[in-house]
Amino acid sequence: MIINQLQKIIHLKIVYFGPALSGKTTSLKSLFNHFGKKEDVKSIESSISRTLFFDYGIIMFQNEQWQLKINIYSTTGQDFYVITRPTVLKGTDGIIFVADSNIESFKRNIISWKELENYYPKNIFNDFAKIICLNKQDLVNKFKVNDFLKEIWYQSYKNIKLKYTIALNGEGILESFEQLIAMIFNKIYKYEMPLKFNN
Repeated sequence: MIINQLQKIIHLKIVYFGPALSGKTTSLKSLFNHFGKKEDVKSIESSISRTLFFDYGIIMFQNEQWQLKINIYSTTGQDFYVITRPTVLKGTDGIIFVADSNIESFKRNIISWKELENYYPKNIFNDFAKIICLNKQDLVNKFKVNDFLKEIWYQSYKNIKLKYTIALNGEGILESFEQLIAMIFNKIYKYEMPLKFNN
């Protein structure tokens, strides 16, 4: 978080992270679509519409005195571009981990979570604002949530929440975003965010 007292701007950075094809880009675009800003999302894609480096966009809110500028990224899930992920994560205030609820993707979710965890010192990651979105809840063949939570030692983390999403129709996307923003500010101020913004 960067607070510019002179210009009255608060800068935040949020990153969508997760395995390939879990729905990170779709989640990000769904969020921007809610605010009528879907066309503002910048993507570097391959010829088959796969994220090569990152997706990026800005959502801004304003009150009488302050402006809240939220820089939102999604990392590439392709292992070929793994070297880009630590760069995108630098300076992040909060992470939305997008898990693929398909039972066949169970292990890929675990590997991706452990990779994310390894980018940070244990004490910092433990206290970091993070939300796990179990995406693709419209699927029939989903893995058991409790099995996933046990594998990543969910109960051992602080400042973490679990959400259920369907990125294709936007279900749970806005709520996850709002929850993460609240977690970021609550961690800093230890009470609910005192500033109310309008986009």
